[in-house]
Amino acid sequence: MNESLIHVEESCFELPQQNLLRPLKAPSHPPRILMLYGSLRERSYSKLLTLEAARLLEAMGAEVRIFDPLDLPQPDAAPDSHPRVEALREAAVWSEGMVWCSPERHGAMTGIMKSMIDWIPLSVGAVRPSQGKTLALMQVCGGSQSFNAVNQMRILGRWMRMITVPNQSSVAKAFLEFDEAGRMKPSAYYDRVVDVMEELVKFTWLTRDVSPYLVDRYSERKESAEALSKRVNQSSI
Repeated sequence: MNESLIHVEESCFELPQQNLLRPLKAPSHPPRILMLYGSLRERSYSKLLTLEAARLLEAMGAEVRIFDPLDLPQPDAAPDSHPRVEALREAAVWSEGMVWCSPERHGAMTGIMKSMIDWIPLSVGAVRPSQGKTLALMQVCGGSQSFNAVNQMRILGRWMRMITVPNQSSVAKAFLEFDEAGRMKPSAYYDRVVDVMEELVKFTWLTRDVSPYLVDRYSERKESAEALSKRVNQSSI
C-alpha cells in the first residue's frame, strides 16, 4: 500500500485489473433491451420512434420489450404490488439495456416519462434494477430541434447508475417525419436513430457480462466489511 494514502482501508482497496474486464465465457443470449416512451396519445410520435428503433435493435440481434405506460399509476398513488408496477419492475430487472424516448413538453420530458423512471427504484432488496445497465436516449419535438428532454434524462440515467451512451436522438417537427402508416421517413434524423441503436448494442455487448465488476466500489466494500465486522464481533445476540 502507498504510504501516502493515509485514509484508505487497505483490506478494501483493489487495483483495477484489465483481465477482469473480459467476459469469462461466450455470451449465451442476445442483448436484452427495455424500451420506454412517454406519451399516451393515439398517434404518439415518441411511440412511433420507439417502434422504429425497436425494429433496428431486433435487426441488430437484440431481444426487445416495449413497456406501454397506459394504466401505470402515479408514483405513491398505488402500492408496489400494483400489476403494472410489477410488470415494469420485472422488465427492468430482465433488461441489460434501456431506451428512453420522450416528447418534449414545456421544455422538459413528460410527466409520464418521469413517472415510469420513478417507479424503477435504485434498490429492490439486494438488487439494483438499473445499475450498470446501458441506456440510450431519444426525444421528439413539436417544433424546432432541442435537447432539453434528452439532457434531463441523461441526468436521471446517471442518477440511476446507468451507462448512458454518448450519442442521442432528437427529432424536430416529428409530425413531418412519419408517414400515414406510422413509419419514419428517410432523413438525417432516421440515420441518427440507426447510429444510436448501433451504439447501444455495442456498449451492451461490451459491458453487460462485466457489469458486476464495473460497479464494484471501494466505498461499498468498506461499508460491507464494517457491517460484517460489527455483526461478527457482537458479544451477545
